[in-house]
Amino acid sequence: MNLNLYINNEFVDPGRTQEVVDPSLGESFCRVALASRKEAESALVAARDAFDKGEWPGLPLEKRKAALLRIADGILEKAAELARLETRNTGKPIKESTFMDIPSSAQVFRYFAEHLTEYLKEEERLVENGRSRLIRRPHGVVLAIVPWNYPLLIASWKIAQALAAGNTVILKPSSLTPLTALGLAGIVHEAGLPEGTFNVLNGSASEIGEYLCRDPRVDMISFTGSNAAGKQILGYCSSSVKKLIMELGGKSAGLVFQDADLETSVNSLLCSIFLNQGQMCTAMSRIFVHQDIFDDFIEAFVSKTKRIALGIGMDYQTQMGPLISASRREEVFAYLKKAQKAGAKLLCGGVAPDSPDLQKGYFMEPAVLTGIPADSPLLNEEAFGPVAYIGAFSSPQEALDLANRSDFGLAASLWSRNIPEAEAFARKVNAGTVWINTYGIFHNELPYGGFKQSGFGKELGREGFYEYCQLQNVLIDTSPDQRPLVNYWYGL
Repeated sequence: MNLNLYINNEFVDPGRTQEVVDPSLGESFCRVALASRKEAESALVAARDAFDKGEWPGLPLEKRKAALLRIADGILEKAAELARLETRNTGKPIKESTFMDIPSSAQVFRYFAEHLTEYLKEEERLVENGRSRLIRRPHGVVLAIVPWNYPLLIASWKIAQALAAGNTVILKPSSLTPLTALGLAGIVHEAGLPEGTFNVLNGSASEIGEYLCRDPRVDMISFTGSNAAGKQILGYCSSSVKKLIMELGGKSAGLVFQDADLETSVNSLLCSIFLNQGQMCTAMSRIFVHQDIFDDFIEAFVSKTKRIALGIGMDYQTQMGPLISASRREEVFAYLKKAQKAGAKLLCGGVAPDSPDLQKGYFMEPAVLTGIPADSPLLNEEAFGPVAYIGAFSSPQEALDLANRSDFGLAASLWSRNIPEAEAFARKVNAGTVWINTYGIFHNELPYGGFKQSGFGKELGREGFYEYCQLQNVLIDTSPDQRPLVNYWYGL
């Protein structure tokens, strides 16, 4: 397993390292290379030269496709190792890493490899006395900054699209979870991409993150992370105009209508908030249920929450692992304390488990609350942990008001047997993705991205792919006498 940086097709030892902690055990289990501005500068030079002078942007599309397919195959060949690394590094259950994150990462490379020729096909348009060719060209150097909750999957979303479009890439993983990013570097290396096309820098946001974001040699930044960090990046980029994609989190609402299938909605919403320990930007942390079925829903939801099996990430029986860090757990506990102090009722969970096997890790029993005041931080801020709030509504309009009462607009889910009414309702919800009778289904062919404070830009699908391209209009004069406008103006 490579534990060094990857710059200009070489594995670079910068001479300093950082510890990597297993959240299940609360202890370090390896050390990885840590970049300074020196290595960041080397990566910038490599990526810039690779785009301006290298092979990748002009490589025949069939060869570009073949390279991306080799990356997809490499991820699958090393799937077991990558799954172990992802689980040790994040604490998420090994079942999730094995059956969801790693295969999905390979699939996104395969999808954009197989569709890049279609998406990059030039379009011809005829206009009066002219013929235009619309050409999708890469932006240049793309800086991909990814979070710690889905380290390989979100990195794969960004890298697959950026490379398929012909860009060169610098990947900066979270310094909490660098392992699978470094593992991906080895796979890309074996796939034989030209020098400087793909680079990986593990380092702190304060030391290399700001440096990379401010640099004019970076043409585009694709960022997934917190709202606060996103605002910082926007500030860094104010001095050098760049293309930006910002996915900044959410405070999503799950809405259960009177005619919903109770068991299905309960089971799905349990997944929507407690999958990955609630550390998901699309987590349905605000659940609103029609008053006629509210009591039945609460009883079933709390009962099943209490049965969720907490455990070490590497145990295949584990349903929910630890939070990413001790400080993250303390932040979630603080949200709970504030809500309870304001009058919220805690129905279950919200404490560290008393099992001796879980004492060293950053575990927290999943929490369910009701009765939170409307102005509570827990209802308005992204707690990013296994905390579900359940409230009631009496009418569709009240449900809509509750769903849209948020500064975020990333996702929502609706549960109803009346599909036409659910579809009509979904059109009024201020969220970039609305799931009806399901949750968390992402398709590589469909766009994903938020409204309002959840950011801007899309990932995935044709729309997401085009975020990584710039559109050029080449216009040819076809008038009979080929007299352009300037000749008419001056009468030449």
